[in-house]
Amino acid sequence: MFSLITPSKLIPPFQTPSSSPRPNPHRMRTISTAQRTPPPPPPPGGEVYQPFRPPPSPLPSQYRSLGPADRLEILRNRLGLWHEYAPLIPALTMDGFTPPSIEEATGISGVEQNRIVVAAKVRESLISSKFDDNLIAYFDLGGAEILYELRLLSAAQRVAVARHVVDHRLDTKAAVELARAMKDFPRRRGDPGWSSFSAASPSDCLAFTHYRLSREAISPSDGVASLERALEAAETEAAKEQVREELERRSRRGVAAAKEEEVVEESYRVPVVRLMYGEVAEATAVLVMPVCSGEEEVAAAPENCKSEGVFGVVEAEKGWRRWVVLPLWEPVAAAAVGGGVVVVEFADSRVMPWRMRTAEMEERVMAVVDRKVKVAEAEDGFYLIGGGDDGLRVERGKRLVGVGVLGRVVLVVRPPRDDDLNDQLADEDWD
Repeated sequence: MFSLITPSKLIPPFQTPSSSPRPNPHRMRTISTAQRTPPPPPPPGGEVYQPFRPPPSPLPSQYRSLGPADRLEILRNRLGLWHEYAPLIPALTMDGFTPPSIEEATGISGVEQNRIVVAAKVRESLISSKFDDNLIAYFDLGGAEILYELRLLSAAQRVAVARHVVDHRLDTKAAVELARAMKDFPRRRGDPGWSSFSAASPSDCLAFTHYRLSREAISPSDGVASLERALEAAETEAAKEQVREELERRSRRGVAAAKEEEVVEESYRVPVVRLMYGEVAEATAVLVMPVCSGEEEVAAAPENCKSEGVFGVVEAEKGWRRWVVLPLWEPVAAAAVGGGVVVVEFADSRVMPWRMRTAEMEERVMAVVDRKVKVAEAEDGFYLIGGGDDGLRVERGKRLVGVGVLGRVVLVVRPPRDDDLNDQLADEDWD
């Protein structure tokens, strides 16, 4: 009933006992060798492990054992020199304090905190640059503002400026001006006269600043004063020679201008007024005049305008598009007798023969013109003429004597503005 099952019957028909897989000892050893990682080579010097070392404390040794409250107390009472307690501020910041909280506890503003911290670092850089220890003491009292201005200079520039400050015993204002001049000098490469000044000399850098300002000055006297300061500050011979040449050039130009002014007669002036807000409404007498902007309009404008009736209704002899109402100032009233007065509007005040301030070069102006004058009869007058492509313009009578004109200018009106400056031109403002 039972049959005996031999081991051979348990093997599948496609395998034989001899074909069963067996481990390959050689292959196993190969895999094990491939998976093993060789140890890293030892670092040079023989150190296998480098332990972590915290950065050195920014605090001086006498403050390291103090807590935050004691550090705040030192800052509050300014116990010591400014560069001694300056490291307490970054240390408190590392402890979680903010500039406002430090200001509240000590009374030192955030701006002052930043100034003394940066100045202390600049002072350390001077010491590391072999700056004389006897000279560094000059900045112990009130030197933070001076050293703060040196923060953007190179190490060599810092030493040069600091030594110049100590040698000449400069105050804070003069030291700041010197530091800014030396910082600004490299950026001015290519400016006129720049190559004559030495970048390594703080005195030359300051001299170049005054030299540059002399070229930008509007007043001739201001320009000469700046050149004199530049000559006083210059150190190298090349810089001094450059400033002297510019002074001589200015002197020759001033003499020539003075001789030219002696020839020009300045006996006649056209009144120039600036209209004020509400001035027309408050005037007891006004005049209505046609406004022109071209040569053809000047000739075609109405000749006579008069007021009639109890209401003073203005009636013109012919229609016109643009009108202006001005107070009946004395020059206008004298020219209006017999009619023929018009107003010419100019979009640019440079058409007038006067020396303009820079801010008023493009200011609009109006000229009240008496058209009854047809010929320039005097050298000391100002007349309206046609300028071809340039349009209408005003010229001095000395250039137009005997020449036909469009009229004589009796008054120049400037538009109102917010300030109350007196804009009446001085004698020297007329060309």
